[in-house]
Amino acid sequence: MGLIDGDSFSLPMAIQVDVVKAEIDATDTAIEAMKNAMGNDMSTHILLISVEAGGCSGHMYDMQIIERPEDTSSFQSFVFNGITVMVHDKDSSTLNGIRVDYKDTLLGGGFQIENPNADKSCGCGQSFG
Repeated sequence: MGLIDGDSFSLPMAIQVDVVKAEIDATDTAIEAMKNAMGNDMSTHILLISVEAGGCSGHMYDMQIIERPEDTSSFQSFVFNGITVMVHDKDSSTLNGIRVDYKDTLLGGGFQIENPNADKSCGCGQSFG
C-alpha cells in the first residue's frame, strides 16, 4: 500500500558530482548561429548547455535560450563575442572541453557538440555515454 492515494512514490536521490572549472569552445559558425537565434536578447538572455538523461547512448545535450538567471552562483559562464553561454556546476565535468559547432546541411544540420569526455555517441550526434 502506498502512502499517498494508494499509489507508491519515490523520493529523489542525491548524487554527488565532481565540479570542475570547465573550459568550452565555440566555432565562429556556432557563435554566428547563437547571435541569430538570440536576436536583440543578448543582454537579457543566455544560452544554457546542459546534460539530460536519455537518448540511445545514455545522455543527451540540451541547449536552451533562457532569461539570465538572477542567482548565478552554481553556474559557470563563458562569453563568445557578446553571447553568454552557461553550464551548471553539476554538468561541469561532463561538459569540460566541449566544442560547440554549427553545421548548415540538409541532413543533420544544426548545433553539434564535440565532447572529449564521451566514451560513445549515437549516429545522430545528440546522444552520448
